Amino acid sequence: MPSEGTSRAPADLATDDTILPFEVAALDLRGRVVRLGPALDDILGRHGYPASISKLLGEAIVLTVLLGSSLKFDGRFIVQTKTDGPVRMIVVDYRSPGKIRACAQFDPAVLGSVHEKSTGIPAGDLLGRGHLAMTIDQGADMSRYQGLVALTGGSLEEAAHEYFLRSEQIPTKVRLAVAEELRAGGGGPHHRWRAGGMLLQFLPKKVERMRGPDLDPGDAPEGTAAHVVPMDDAWIEGQSLIATVEDIELIDPDLSSERLLYRLFHEHGVRVFKPSGVEAKCSCSRESVTNMLKSFSKDDRDHMIQDGVISVTCEFCSTKYVFAPAEVGVAENPL
Repeated sequence: MPSEGTSRAPADLATDDTILPFEVAALDLRGRVVRLGPALDDILGRHGYPASISKLLGEAIVLTVLLGSSLKFDGRFIVQTKTDGPVRMIVVDYRSPGKIRACAQFDPAVLGSVHEKSTGIPAGDLLGRGHLAMTIDQGADMSRYQGLVALTGGSLEEAAHEYFLRSEQIPTKVRLAVAEELRAGGGGPHHRWRAGGMLLQFLPKKVERMRGPDLDPGDAPEGTAAHVVPMDDAWIEGQSLIATVEDIELIDPDLSSERLLYRLFHEHGVRVFKPSGVEAKCSCSRESVTNMLKSFSKDDRDHMIQDGVISVTCEFCSTKYVFAPAEVGVAENPL
């Protein structure tokens, strides 16, 4: 399996919190494999969500890393859901290179006591109906780009496929997997979260090979025969291969990303590129929270005082900041 111009045997064990780009030149396929361990466990552990919510948020984190790691500049890629289901909102913020934070809002009463003990609830039942937004933020002096896709009771994988079909029009397949791992340790058995994902895209040199049928309903008069374009054989094979990937293969700590790719594409040859890292890193700070509080009016801040202090907890990392009222005096230009 060539990498950086040389051939070598694939590594045996998985390297956690990494993004591994790859290419299958014979099929005009490119993609990435993401493996998450401590970074994911850190994010989910800080929140203490019910298992079903943690699993869903983990899937959103893997999806965001798979897509956000394609940024060629220092910026942010944000995935956000807003729906009518038990999980009202998910926000995952990826800052290049490789910094991730995430949170969710849900209704415990709707979720129910059974849900709190199970990770087997379909994502569509948790999300309900609404939309998923994918935002690229290139910085203060640049305009944002945002794509929207409807959530209609399906999974995040299905939503990603719909997004690429309608917004990017790049033949794309995504696989996501999240699970808790039970490990024995000195203090007894303990749980930790693991996740993995793979993104595969068909990017032939000849653009006409990427042509697909017109999207329904299109502009054709009623009764017009559906537009049909034969799918390229290389993409048919690529889809068939990624469909064979099992969840356990994406999260198995004893199976490296390289060996997984070799299992899938060894007949055609697969080339991997230099991996990059992922870390759980929030952008909040005491200074930024201070400035935020100073932007409020004195009356607003007075209403925040409880037991003589103002407390602010970051929704992303659950860090609690405590201030004496005198530390956050009236701003020069309060909002």
